[in-house]
Amino acid sequence: MKRWSLARWNRLKTRQAGVALLCLSLMSPSPALHAQVAPNRLPNLGDGAEMTLGAERRIGDTIAREIFQDPDYIDDPILQDYAESIWRTLLNASRQRGELLPEQEQSFAWEVMLVRDRSINAFALPGGYMGVHLGLISAVTSTDELASVLAHELSHITQRHIARSIGQQNRQSPLMIGAMIAGALVAARSGSSLSAANTANALMVGGPAAAMQSQLNFSRDMEREADRIGYSVMTDAGFEPQGFVTMFEKLQQASRLNDNGGYPYLRSHPMTSERIADAQARQQLLPSRGPQLTTPLHAMMAARAAVVVNPGVDALRTISTLPEQVGWSKTPPAKQINTLYAATLADIKMRDWGSARQHLARLQALPSLDAAGKLAVNSLAGELAIAKGAPNEAIELLEPKVQTLSSRPRATHMLLAQARLQSRQAAQAKRVAEDMQLWLSEHPKDALAWSYLASALEAQGDNLRAIRAQAEARAVQYDFSGAVDRLKAAQKMVETLSRQGQLSNADQMEASIIDARLHALEQSRREQALQR
Repeated sequence: MKRWSLARWNRLKTRQAGVALLCLSLMSPSPALHAQVAPNRLPNLGDGAEMTLGAERRIGDTIAREIFQDPDYIDDPILQDYAESIWRTLLNASRQRGELLPEQEQSFAWEVMLVRDRSINAFALPGGYMGVHLGLISAVTSTDELASVLAHELSHITQRHIARSIGQQNRQSPLMIGAMIAGALVAARSGSSLSAANTANALMVGGPAAAMQSQLNFSRDMEREADRIGYSVMTDAGFEPQGFVTMFEKLQQASRLNDNGGYPYLRSHPMTSERIADAQARQQLLPSRGPQLTTPLHAMMAARAAVVVNPGVDALRTISTLPEQVGWSKTPPAKQINTLYAATLADIKMRDWGSARQHLARLQALPSLDAAGKLAVNSLAGELAIAKGAPNEAIELLEPKVQTLSSRPRATHMLLAQARLQSRQAAQAKRVAEDMQLWLSEHPKDALAWSYLASALEAQGDNLRAIRAQAEARAVQYDFSGAVDRLKAAQKMVETLSRQGQLSNADQMEASIIDARLHALEQSRREQALQR
């Protein structure tokens, strides 16, 4: 039988931990209700969870830290912008409906995490985290279908199904429960692998974890509630209700074809005829907004996900040749956009600049591109320029002529930073530092922005602040040990500068910030150690 490495099993248990947590739904529900119930809203199964919001957030942070460290976690700013745009739209609709309560909104992370995995899956974690496999983005045919999955998962979070399930285990630390769930999941998949079994045994503390393993199933009532609320949130957000039905039908068809492991969503969210019938009945009650379309933007994001999740050279070569196939010109416009975008990106990854330019030119010439599609193509052109070592060309393409700094998409900020740093010009490094500082003033939890800020400061010779930025990049991903190490290195630099009489007033101020941050992060590291 196939043997798995310890690192691989750690990645497997991390990726599925959120699904496992959601699956703990056969435990008895708490009978209490929220103190606040929105007008005209049906009572929710998740109301009155015994676990506090803070405890639920801490569980999510612990699992999120593991995902951040997983090699399959990916921060692709372009795909992230797309997923976040859907997620934020759904959050706003949930807030307007009264499903997302103010205390939840303030306490939870509300963060989307992308996972480089070709399987069709998405999962909700405690504390407002949402995991999305790239396989899901590449498989759905419309933004509406993707929104239907995210709305369903969002409803599991807002109705506190996870907290209600594990809140009953109040004799154990919530974080210990999360570790035991992860261990039980690894044990269930370990087969004959000795290393995997050892990993599971290390995570499982006594008999309670084994008991939890037998409870990894969804409650039908919770699934129906997530369908009901998710459907309403999705349609209130402006997405086409047909997307909910077609997504269900796709998953049911996959189930009929005997899922071979590519659809883990089917195991954590079993499709039933009853659920599909309910969705169809709800759809008939709402006026259709028109046919469900594959927009140019979705066609390109699906293509991007498919390329990023298939990094092998053979797969990239196959993708690159798709626009050359006989009959390609007769395919629908969305399919043409999809294949040309994928081919261009595959060429970039193979460093075939000539083919990339040809495919990009054909993509840019398509008449079916709308405004959002043209912006996505422009970003792709910027990526090509960066990849082939033409930073000035990328800057000219990416630097907006009208938009203000604060209104730029995150992807534009990050691509511009990459191009400017590549130019190795002092003036451009200064621009990156200014841009990233402005961005971080509004988005302080952006690890990639902290990393680019560190590189820009280092390029300017501001090594002390660069080290602190490196520490902040680690801290926002809950790597408190790594952050503390960087800050201690900064303190040593301060001591050296002081002995040499080279410590400026600005350095002294920065040293005070470093001392304060080190104290805070050491406390966070101690708390993190106690939670394990």
